[in-house]
Amino acid sequence: MAKHIFVTGGVVSGLGKGLTASSLGTLLKAKGLRVTLQKLDPYINVDPGTMNPFEHGEVFVTEDGGETDLDLGHYERFIDEFLTRASNATTGGIYQAVLAAERRGDYLGKTVQVIPHITDEIKSRITSLATDDVDIVITEVGGTVGDIEILPFLEAIRQIRLDVGRPNVCYVHVTLVPFIGASGELKTKPTQHSVTELRSRGIAPDVIVCRSEAELGGDLRRKISSMCDVDLSAVISAANVSSLYELPLAMHEEGLDTVVGEVLGLEVGQPDLTEWEAVVARGEAAVTPMRIGIVGKYVSLVDAYLSVVEALNHASAFSGVKPTIDWIQAEDAEGLLAEGRLHDLDGIIIPGGFGPRGVEGKVAAAGWAREHGVPCLGLCLGMQVMTVEYARNALGMERANSSEFDPTTPYPVIDIMDSQRTVTDKGGTMRLGAYIARLEPGSQVAEAYGREVVSERHRHRYEFNPRFRSRFEESDLRCSGTSPDGRLVEFIELEGHPFWVGTQAHPEFKSRPTRPAPLFAAFVEAAARRLTGRTAAAEPGESTETASSKADGEPANGRDPVGVGAGGGLAPAADSDPA
Repeated sequence: MAKHIFVTGGVVSGLGKGLTASSLGTLLKAKGLRVTLQKLDPYINVDPGTMNPFEHGEVFVTEDGGETDLDLGHYERFIDEFLTRASNATTGGIYQAVLAAERRGDYLGKTVQVIPHITDEIKSRITSLATDDVDIVITEVGGTVGDIEILPFLEAIRQIRLDVGRPNVCYVHVTLVPFIGASGELKTKPTQHSVTELRSRGIAPDVIVCRSEAELGGDLRRKISSMCDVDLSAVISAANVSSLYELPLAMHEEGLDTVVGEVLGLEVGQPDLTEWEAVVARGEAAVTPMRIGIVGKYVSLVDAYLSVVEALNHASAFSGVKPTIDWIQAEDAEGLLAEGRLHDLDGIIIPGGFGPRGVEGKVAAAGWAREHGVPCLGLCLGMQVMTVEYARNALGMERANSSEFDPTTPYPVIDIMDSQRTVTDKGGTMRLGAYIARLEPGSQVAEAYGREVVSERHRHRYEFNPRFRSRFEESDLRCSGTSPDGRLVEFIELEGHPFWVGTQAHPEFKSRPTRPAPLFAAFVEAAARRLTGRTAAAEPGESTETASSKADGEPANGRDPVGVGAGGGLAPAADSDPA
């Protein structure tokens, strides 16, 4: 029988419950156990797929096309296992299932109530992961103890202890121990109140993970142990670390995996953390600074591009460089390019998104990278704006655009598939999850992947329009990867350019700290070569920024750089676009 670990949070949100669950999963897997993870979210949305990234951050996509919470990205990166849509459940999804069952008559006319019907559905979502192939199911309960929204979830995980037996359940509670500057003290009272609230719901935590700026001393640990009725060894100090990938090692030093193992009666030895220690060592050794611009719509909330940043970090660590990210508001990109303030970038990433806001700025950034030999990686919408830019400025297709942004364009080089036009549910029009692509032999992308058949995850509804494909391929732009039937374009690249590559997919979702996404690795290598060239070109006493401005002063092929003369940048606007 699989054993269950439940991770709850108290005091405030954003303490790192997801990273705590991920770190614990890493440690237990390193002990040879088969681990899976799950997130229970209290919001009433059915899934985060239609939520604005400013509201909820990145939408993480699983292999089977589930649009899920960003914590699933942490889970996959830490335990290096593919999760499914079953690993994320929301209040909206649970109520939707219960109401559908009621309409079918499954409850035989009984009054449908939170207890037992809602709680039973929650329990079924949890226990469905406890298959014969799993030893440990770690379930994170979103929100904070005391929130009205999570009460049914707390009741469900309380009942599971009775259903599967007390020895098969461990409750881990993550709380805040704040530092009060005026008194110079760490305070335990918020933790005490949080545990009291949790116990009032019938759950006594077995382990308390205390988030704080500094490590807890012995007196504070003993106080928490006494006041919260947990063993002293079960008071875990989770002080700030310089890299999130240090967390499993720090948690092991604190004994988190040991005390959880004792609670669950696990007869396993010490974890083999050799691979994880190598991850941390690579990160610490990567010190050469490299400047990467990310041109996006949601840059005021970094979590909107969480997987992109982590994929960049993974690839950079393997190349021995340390990326410094310039967050470029897409609406400002044209003005910033005109001012020359972005000329010293070593590479540009144009990530995905929906809606028209900021698209022209992304087009301008793609053009700048193309004209000046700056490595550029386009992801999903990023590939689409690269296609639009090339059509307009290299192929002479005036007003070329995506039909998403300009339904009247004479050149809809990006368009929605005919089979999707009549679908009214927004989720139904999406191409979601893993899709296979065949890569052109000898192409940059084939060399990056080291093979000619690959699978990447998707989340989009507009495609490269095959009506115009021949016009592109008569030029220097190659459609270097397609669907197996050759109908859909999955990758594009520009011949003769150091790295100007776009993909309809989201390779960032499959990147791992132990195994970087191939496309990100190739992009970072190209950016590192540019960095080396700029550094070598700098005159004595001259900054690389000045040298870069000199090198970029003359656009490629004698043409004016795209975006120059576009005027000042625009102020960021409130975004009401979906995802």
